[in-house]
Amino acid sequence: MLMLDLSIDELLTTTRSVRKRLDLARPVEAAVIQQCLSLALQAPTAGAQEHWHFVVVTDPALRSALAALYRKVAAPMLQQSAQWIASATDEKEAASRTRMADTSQYLMEHLHEVPVHVIPCIQGRTENRSLVEQASFWGSILPATWSFMLAARSRGLGTVLTNFHLFYEKEAANILDIPHEQITQTGLIPVAYTLGTTFKPAARKPLDQVLHWNRW
Repeated sequence: MLMLDLSIDELLTTTRSVRKRLDLARPVEAAVIQQCLSLALQAPTAGAQEHWHFVVVTDPALRSALAALYRKVAAPMLQQSAQWIASATDEKEAASRTRMADTSQYLMEHLHEVPVHVIPCIQGRTENRSLVEQASFWGSILPATWSFMLAARSRGLGTVLTNFHLFYEKEAANILDIPHEQITQTGLIPVAYTLGTTFKPAARKPLDQVLHWNRW
């Protein structure tokens, strides 16, 4: 099994949202996915770990059905990307938005070809819950989701956390026999080996523009 020689800091700064560099032709071994999920189960939680579930989808027909739901949302949004790019405040931001739109378009067109889809789920629903209850609900499963993505990166796999299919969550539940009234899907993670394993840290705002000490 491939393990990349990455320091902890390198792992944290180079685990990117991978779309165009997913190797669509290379199978992903079930054992590798299971290892990543076993590590994800060790994520910190406020005590709701027993409510986590992970649906791993490798069947081509099921992946195609999920991708069709994804395209129903992504396609009209991407058709408006020209306006979004034009509204950028400078050339650098416009270039960044152009790249994002391009990679999103690629993923939409090829999602059904990505060999593994992982859907993190949690028992319960968020409808009519208070803000505190919702924060606890999502805060329980999201650390495990990120741990899975980090574990995947360390093994040469690329991932991206998507959510467009959640506009049709009930339809996705029907496709995968998920009991919709009892289980909430929290996203869809396409998983594949990457084309090359070298990734750079992303451009981000300087820390002093987002850091607040004591008060806003």
